[in-house]
Amino acid sequence: MSEAKRNFIEGARAEAPILIGVFPFGLIYGALAVNSGLSTAAAQLMSSILFAGSAQFITAQLFSEDTPALVMILTIAVVNLRHILYSASLAPHLKDLSLRWKVLLSYLLTDEAYAPSILHYEKEGLARFKHWFLLGAGGSLWLLWQLSTAIGVFWGASIPENISLDFALPLTFIAMLVPALKKIPMVAAALSAGVVALLAYSLPYKLGLILAALTGILVGALLEGRQSAREAR
Repeated sequence: MSEAKRNFIEGARAEAPILIGVFPFGLIYGALAVNSGLSTAAAQLMSSILFAGSAQFITAQLFSEDTPALVMILTIAVVNLRHILYSASLAPHLKDLSLRWKVLLSYLLTDEAYAPSILHYEKEGLARFKHWFLLGAGGSLWLLWQLSTAIGVFWGASIPENISLDFALPLTFIAMLVPALKKIPMVAAALSAGVVALLAYSLPYKLGLILAALTGILVGALLEGRQSAREAR
């Protein structure tokens, strides 16, 4: 087996446990998107083009509340600021790739694909063909997300109301978050963002999410900077 193929398969295998929680997440999004007033085509295309679960949920919810377009754009932009941090942490491992590879992997970079990939990269170190691991993780996630969204779009309304799928979303993110909490800045960022999200939950237009995200980023960046300065001294 070639090294590239082996890394691809390992990435898909590492992603498999997360996919169990992603599937009902996609069902919920598909049903929510259609019920919020989006057409079936728009709901499915959002999964194919944006490919960002949290942004898609927020967009659908804000759309149903007739939120001004500028507020929707700003909310989504702030919530997705975390991808800048993801890219920065992956950059040392993928910096030598061609532009074509970087564009493809940036499209496939999600919370669920990032979590197993960065853990794998930190363990394995610099190695050739390691980008195929992220391709396997992100590619398998993309396929399942399109399938689950389609099912949610076309059959989500027929799911009995007494069958709650909402538990899948928090469990999926908890499963991704906990293994990555290895340093004090990461723990502090997660805790501060969580506390602010709870306290600001009642704010309109999901502004609590923006505030929580900014708080987590600020706390994590501040503590990481102080820690790096101490290590440099």
